[in-house]
Amino acid sequence: MEASAAPRPAGTGSRQKLLDAAISLIREKGYAATSLDDLCTKAGVTKGALFHHFKSKDTLAIAATDYWTELATAKFEAAPFRTHNDPLDRVLGYVDFRKVMIVGTLAEYTCLAGTMVQEVYASHPDIARACEACICGHAATLEIDIAAAMKRYRIRAGWTPASLALHTQAVLQGAFILAKATGSADVAIESVEHLRRYIELLFKKQKRQAQENGP
Repeated sequence: MEASAAPRPAGTGSRQKLLDAAISLIREKGYAATSLDDLCTKAGVTKGALFHHFKSKDTLAIAATDYWTELATAKFEAAPFRTHNDPLDRVLGYVDFRKVMIVGTLAEYTCLAGTMVQEVYASHPDIARACEACICGHAATLEIDIAAAMKRYRIRAGWTPASLALHTQAVLQGAFILAKATGSADVAIESVEHLRRYIELLFKKQKRQAQENGP
């Protein structure tokens, strides 16, 4: 995922503080560059506390990814675009929502799962699977609205709701990489704007015909 949810304020428990620290530091520095000492210092806990809750840095990273997924799920379920009656408006509203989330520093708007999986896809398969579940699971929530929009506007195409949902994530994750490469959010915002135009083009002809023909 995507994207892109901000951690909640740290809880009082050491486990919660470690999860918040992992999300913050890995987004800022990457997985490999984030040391156990960094995590403990950020969380304000000892290594003993860390190993009490997590067997290793890897297990903490997996738990942080699961927590990130929970945060993102709650954020997007409560987003304004969810109130639209038209499923296509919900899909486009989702893209608009992702665009307005691209604010602040790179670490504040880029995706934990996307950041980690670029590093660990071959070296840490358990973390990679957690990242896959996060990104693909998020895409699956968008797939539902895409399928409903295709049905409403009588879309018959060689692509599927699942493929378009995953494409949105490919664009978003690629946009974050470009932002990191250039040091600017502008290229990420432009990429999301292109994504919106692309989705509009996929549905434009069929939507217009459906409106002309009536319900």
